[in-house]
Amino acid sequence: MTQLISQRVGYRACGSARVQRDVPELPIKTQGEIESAICEFICRLQQEYMGRGPKNIRAHLIGDLLVVRLLGVLTASEQQMVKSLPTGKGRDLLKQVRIHLIESSRPLMEAMVHEVTGVKVVSLHHDISTVTGEEVVLFTLTESPEYRQPKNDRALSRVGSSSSS
Repeated sequence: MTQLISQRVGYRACGSARVQRDVPELPIKTQGEIESAICEFICRLQQEYMGRGPKNIRAHLIGDLLVVRLLGVLTASEQQMVKSLPTGKGRDLLKQVRIHLIESSRPLMEAMVHEVTGVKVVSLHHDISTVTGEEVVLFTLTESPEYRQPKNDRALSRVGSSSSS
């Protein structure tokens, strides 16, 4: 698992083939590149810990907050456990297990977020819905990470500024 941190990330879809680049990366990533790298890492972490990744994953960098939203994370056995145990007991048991998994992988996740964003993590918050199968991980960072505008945005802003003259 520690090898995940040292690998370069340059992909978005969960489980997709990864392309290794020999070209030196730009020192500052775009916001989308940061969010994509976070998604891929969390997806691979889920695959390794739970045996499968989420059906969908999105990361949102909002100032000094990094929100990761995972959809379709419950395994068939977890869904069955929640349904079959008395009211509330299955939900509580599932949440306890997920909290333990998050806490055991916390140092790895914090190191990965630091590596990708260049900013240290202050705190991590987590919750999962046994009804919808949605999981949310929130990282509070020491400050807003620096990121550059994508080339397409810069080109569009130049086109927009020249046409308004």
